Amino acid sequence: MTALPRNAFPTAVFPTDPAPLAVVVVRDGMLPLGAGEAVAEADGAALLIGSGTATAADALAPLRFGWLAEAGSFAPAGWSAVLAPLLRECGPIVLPDSPDGRDLAPRLAAAMDRPLLAGAVRVTATGAEVSRWNGRVSVELTVDGPFVATLQAGAGAAARPCEQKLVLEHQFLLTRDAVPLAVLPPDPATVDLAEAPRILCAGAGLGRGRLDGPDAVALLGRVAAALGASLGATRVVTDAGWAAHQRQIGTTGVMVAPDLYVAFGVSGAAQHTSGLGTPEHVVSVNVDPFCPMTAMAGLGIVADAADVLTELAALLEVAP
Repeated sequence: MTALPRNAFPTAVFPTDPAPLAVVVVRDGMLPLGAGEAVAEADGAALLIGSGTATAADALAPLRFGWLAEAGSFAPAGWSAVLAPLLRECGPIVLPDSPDGRDLAPRLAAAMDRPLLAGAVRVTATGAEVSRWNGRVSVELTVDGPFVATLQAGAGAAARPCEQKLVLEHQFLLTRDAVPLAVLPPDPATVDLAEAPRILCAGAGLGRGRLDGPDAVALLGRVAAALGASLGATRVVTDAGWAAHQRQIGTTGVMVAPDLYVAFGVSGAAQHTSGLGTPEHVVSVNVDPFCPMTAMAGLGIVADAADVLTELAALLEVAP
């Protein structure tokens, strides 16, 4: 990686219209889910802003031209005020559809007086294709002039590694913004599934045993909470109304990347498993020892999912 000295950060080095630019929020050197795809969608040009940006740049495989802005704690209002004049000549601005990206994007769009195309699955020079109605409908949006877009994880261009990187560093003189008093750990029950490190997923098979479907999913949610994990679901489960649609994992739901994924009664259809990323540990509980989910699992438990869940709840002293 080639790095230029600090303060070598003239606005002229940013790509100009119609070239796109990715803006990625970094926290303590950690990249958000979907950062690589957002940068690939911007043809390798990205501004990394936050803390530990140099470490993040080294880990960002598709980065070709990078601008690093050490700006400390996340401050979307202050950052937007500073970024807006710097990026005014840029084409489309693409942010990952992460929690920080969804927070910064509308503020940046307002500061730059640009339209916001949220939830894009593909970004073009004239607009974006966005997903609506829980992935059931794709809509082509076309705008006159540059815009700001958030790109869903797993939906962008393939993130191809780049061997040579040109990186410029800069420290912002930020305007005043809200001061965080504390950063609370996320509640696994409500955290965005895309950011969840541990997921217990409900499949249709969970409601075919001793428990009714809604009761089984509710119990799985309580067990997940006891284990510090998040509740996920397949499309069959959300379509049946047993879980909210934002809990749905797969090509028509949320793309996830957990460390641990435990599937209760999940058969493993391609539409579901393609949204799993590459979990380090996969456990499958299913009566079918040959289903795709069990085949891809590191540990397969051949048993009724509802029975295993009931026994697990008893061991954890979770109310049935």
